[in-house]
Amino acid sequence: MSSIAIIVLLFIPLFLIMGPFVTVAQGTVAVITVFGKYRRIMLPGLNIRIPFVENVSRRISIQNQSVEMNFQAITLDQANVHFKAMLLYSVVNHEEETIKNVAFKFIDQNSLMTALVRTVEGCARSFVATKKQAEILLLRRDIVEAVKTQLDHSLESWGYHLIDLQMNDVSFDPEIIQSMAKVVASSNLRAAAENEGQALLITKTKQAEAEGRAIKIAAEAEKEAAQLRGQGVALFREEVARGMRHAADEMKHSGMDASVMLFSMWTDAIKHFAENGKGNTIFLDGSSEGMERTLKQMMSLQQIKNNDSSITKG
Repeated sequence: MSSIAIIVLLFIPLFLIMGPFVTVAQGTVAVITVFGKYRRIMLPGLNIRIPFVENVSRRISIQNQSVEMNFQAITLDQANVHFKAMLLYSVVNHEEETIKNVAFKFIDQNSLMTALVRTVEGCARSFVATKKQAEILLLRRDIVEAVKTQLDHSLESWGYHLIDLQMNDVSFDPEIIQSMAKVVASSNLRAAAENEGQALLITKTKQAEAEGRAIKIAAEAEKEAAQLRGQGVALFREEVARGMRHAADEMKHSGMDASVMLFSMWTDAIKHFAENGKGNTIFLDGSSEGMERTLKQMMSLQQIKNNDSSITKG
C-alpha cells in the first residue's frame, strides 16, 4: 500500500504539470469545447487548457486540400459526357467564426466530401444540359467558370474557399467517339476533295490561258507570215511584169514580133510542168492548133491592155 501511495503522490504533480499543456501542430487549429459546447480555438504552438473541463474536440487543417471526382452528364442532344476533375480548396482563414463553420457545419469529413462532390456534379450537369455534344470539347473553360461561380458561394458558407478546379479529362461513350471520328474523317475528305478541285481548276485555267496565248501568238505569227507571203507574191509579180515589159520593149526595139516571147513563155511553162509534176497527170493541148489558139488569146489580152493604156493616156 505504501508503494501505491508513493506512485500516486508522484503521478499527481506530474499530471498537474503536463495535463494543462496542449501542442497544436503547424497548419492546424484545435477546437476546444466545454462539456460538448464550443468554447474557443487554439492556434498552432503550445497552448494551455483546463484539465477535465476543456476538451480538444477536433483539429482542423488550414492547409490546401484536394479531391478527385469522376462523374458524367448528359448533353442537350442526349449524349453522355464523362468528366474527371480535380478540386483544390482550403479553409478561408483561421478566424473564430470561420473555424466554427468548418467544425460544426458537417458531422464529419465524409459528409463534407459528399456535399462538395454533389455540388460540383450538379453545377456541371446543369451547364452541360444546355449544350450539344459538338460544343462540349470547346467549352471546357466555360464549364469550369460556371462551376466555380456557383461553388464559391456554397463553399464560403461552409468556411472554405475554392482555389482551383480542373477538368482533366472530358470524354464521350465509345459509339459517340467513333461517330465523331467518322464526321472528322468525312470533313477532312471533303476538304481534301475541295482543295483538289480548286487545284485542278487552277491547273486547267492556267493551261487554257497558256493555250489561248499560244494560239494567239501562232495566229499573229501566221498573220505576219501570210502578210509577208502576200508581199513576196506581189513583189514577184511586180518583178515579172517589169521583166516582161522590159523584154517586150527590147523585142520591139529589135523589130521582132511579141508572139516570139509568148511562145518562149509557153514552152518554158510546159518544161516546168514536166520537171515538177512529180507523177501528176496534166492535160495540155500540145498540137500546133492548140499553141496557135493559146498565142492568139495571149496576144488579144496584150492588145486589150495596150488599148486600155492608150485610153488612159488620152
